[in-house]
Amino acid sequence: MAADELRPAYLLLGSDRPKIRRALARLRSRVPAESVELLSADATPAVDAVAGCNALGLFGDEGARLVVVEGVERWRADDAEAIAAYLESPSASSVLALVAEGAIRQAALVQTVEKAGQVLRFDVPKPRDPSGWVRAEFERVGARADAEAARALVELVGDDVTELASEVDKLATWAAGEEIGRREVEALAVSAHDTFVWALTDAWGDRDCARALAACESLLERRTKEPFAIAAALAGYVGRVRAAQRLAHEGANAAEVARRLKIKDYPARKALGHARNFGPDELDAAVVRLAELDAALKGASRLAAELEVERALVDVTARREPAAA
Repeated sequence: MAADELRPAYLLLGSDRPKIRRALARLRSRVPAESVELLSADATPAVDAVAGCNALGLFGDEGARLVVVEGVERWRADDAEAIAAYLESPSASSVLALVAEGAIRQAALVQTVEKAGQVLRFDVPKPRDPSGWVRAEFERVGARADAEAARALVELVGDDVTELASEVDKLATWAAGEEIGRREVEALAVSAHDTFVWALTDAWGDRDCARALAACESLLERRTKEPFAIAAALAGYVGRVRAAQRLAHEGANAAEVARRLKIKDYPARKALGHARNFGPDELDAAVVRLAELDAALKGASRLAAELEVERALVDVTARREPAAA
């Protein structure tokens, strides 16, 4: 965003969320922090956002004021009309920044801002290999990463550019100028969506009961996930490991397991590694025990949900004692 005179309104949209965030940050940097008002379209109709712009203009202080509204793709036709009416005679001391998190259904809103302000579009091209975008991001932040590291990051995180950008920043900070390769990516990177799964499922797969309980307790204390979501994630991963183990017994290698289970190479290798720590009967028993947990969380038990999760976690993680002769 060029450092020219501020427009009355901006609309930031597109699939490249990191670039949208950076553009919004540059816009906010041109306005004093105390002069920024952050709103959500879910809770704020356009008439209220307009009222905020007009109210700010009444103070008479020097310098621009900024009203930011997130999620404007959820606004309706009457909201677009309110913005159009405001931009016919906008406040001279206010800037309205509209941020779309998805596709905008109200074309009139886009046309209105194009006429009176500026529409900033940031779209991610959809190449067959998103690792090219990842390598460009590594270069942008001054990090040294090879093509194999970029591919590994896409395999692990997926093609969501917001999550990829976050992991690129994290890896670049950690590396501090050192070379980043596949090994560093696999050791440090994780999908933001699945962070809570990895801490718990890795501990379960390693049969480390104390670490599994600590991860579970941490999630429950910070309310990162509810008991039912934790149980569902663990059950899903146990099912994956069980399926990977059966395929391995049929002679499938990691690449074949990844293809058959429709997952990336790295998660397939991880599941196969964990499968070696359990016998087939143990994984069968774990599936049954987690089904019992699901029933308990849905009302079959009077115990606290958190306690039910922890009891089941111990049962499916700890090594089973051999039966007495």
